[in-house]
Amino acid sequence: MAKKDVLWTGCKTREIMKLSGSQIIIECLKKEGVEFIFGYPGGAVLHIYDALFGDKKIKHILTRHEQGATHAADGYARACGKPGVVLVTSGPGITNCVTGLATAHMDSVPMIIISGQVSREYVGSDAFQEADATGITRPVTKHNFLVDSRESIAEVFKKAFIIATTGRPGPVLIDIPKDLTDPKVKINFEYPKKVKLRSYKAPISESKSKIDEAAKLLASAKKPMVYAGGGVILGNAHKELAALVKNIGYPITNTLMGLGCYPATDNQFLGMLGMHGTYEANMAMHDCDVLLAVGARFDDRVTGDTSKFCPSAKIIHIDVDPSSISKIIEVDLSLVGETSKILRDLNKAVKPYLKNINKSALKRWWTQIDKWRTKKCLSYKKSKTIIKPQSVIETLYEITKGDAYVTSDVGQHQMWAAQYYKFDKPNRWINSGGLGTMGFGLPAAMGAQLAYPKSEVICVTGEASILMCIQELATCLQYRLPIKIITLNNRYMGMVRQWQEFFYEGRYAMSYMEAIPDFVQLASSFGHIGIKIEKPSELKSKLQEAMNLKDRLVFVDIITDQEENVYPMIKSGQAHNEMHLSPTGKDTELA
Repeated sequence: MAKKDVLWTGCKTREIMKLSGSQIIIECLKKEGVEFIFGYPGGAVLHIYDALFGDKKIKHILTRHEQGATHAADGYARACGKPGVVLVTSGPGITNCVTGLATAHMDSVPMIIISGQVSREYVGSDAFQEADATGITRPVTKHNFLVDSRESIAEVFKKAFIIATTGRPGPVLIDIPKDLTDPKVKINFEYPKKVKLRSYKAPISESKSKIDEAAKLLASAKKPMVYAGGGVILGNAHKELAALVKNIGYPITNTLMGLGCYPATDNQFLGMLGMHGTYEANMAMHDCDVLLAVGARFDDRVTGDTSKFCPSAKIIHIDVDPSSISKIIEVDLSLVGETSKILRDLNKAVKPYLKNINKSALKRWWTQIDKWRTKKCLSYKKSKTIIKPQSVIETLYEITKGDAYVTSDVGQHQMWAAQYYKFDKPNRWINSGGLGTMGFGLPAAMGAQLAYPKSEVICVTGEASILMCIQELATCLQYRLPIKIITLNNRYMGMVRQWQEFFYEGRYAMSYMEAIPDFVQLASSFGHIGIKIEKPSELKSKLQEAMNLKDRLVFVDIITDQEENVYPMIKSGQAHNEMHLSPTGKDTELA
């Protein structure tokens, strides 16, 4: 038990605990309401693991690789909004986390990574399992700390959680030398209520005059568009966004990361935009005259050729991160601050201007959009002999009624899931958007399942991606996580093959898979259930069978069409109105 001292304050007494550095770490995590730690033990963190041993408030999830730990913490954070926490040892422990850190950093996911370090006396001596954790991770974290004293541990943790969760969220690393966690040395512990953060500022409220200017510009549009990204979900602003969009009656599109921030089944939603976005969304973006961008960073998969992006549009950009403003696309008006508050203020400000909206022009705009919709750009050629990957996602959506948490890796399966699973709620679509990380899907599903143990969690993946972190099947067994793994198995690295078909004259260099395991047997060897589906006629029944096994992990290996491509597609460097549409049995046509 921790020793307690009595401190006299003049009016009342309070107990000050004497704790070791490792005990302080655990207490700090409790103060922040941490439920789970995802990690892997090693020499430099054994004191911390010993302090954690037997604790009933925090559950440690032992992954089978540190990359798996970071992705699981990431999936947990994306699903529930709370920061994911990772605990790893020094040297290879932290270097194995770099991919997971970069994934979270690119997508602005709040995480705390605690890494052990060799004792202070050995730092810089090339000691066993020493690595410059702060130097290595600086480019892929929002901030990082190298703790230099026991007395500063509590303050560092307080700062780390504030930095990770405020403004534009992101991962924060805390590197702790082993000697600071020695259980024999104890100091007074108090968790600070407030800390000073030099040169770190919380988001400010935008001026009323600028919001009024944005409202006036928005109401003046004849061909408006709303373009919403992952910042809406991160800022918990989906309700405010929906209220504004319904109030003004404008069309809306989402980025890959923004899916679910506006109901996909609503008629004002035009689908996802960008490289594999819908015809109507991309055409509307190209032709619009006023664009409201909310929580989106204008990444290259969305903009295409930046010189041709929304050529006639006045652009309003709402974002919590001032560094994102005019970083890629020059905007006409910026509103910097918390997305939810700005949207609330903008919705109020626009009401007096609603009477100024040109209703006949807006009606003509919707008529044009409906004409673009008649292209039915997501249609595909059905088959009675071979399973089309699109039909798998459509069937999943039907069975789950669109209410599952869906994770993915990267590639064709990711795009098909984004296109054909209609997300009506935020935080349900969990994927690596910015970094495009293979191996993300399974451990991310673990984190989502732990966040919501009674919900359906589905990992949509490919046979190449799933092998990247396949060892986490053991973690799933240990913690009885009833995830459903849906593998669209086309015996290729699908998106690599697609690009090689389009741009390399069909030279499929190393994109094929010659040694694919029997996934049914593999799942069984890990203690799970495996189901193989090869015929379109058995797709729905066997998927339903898998989903009915509520308390078991089921690995569903679906043999799909090898040659199916993702459409629509905008080639790199082209504009939104230069799409390749599905051939549906004919040659690829240019929109």
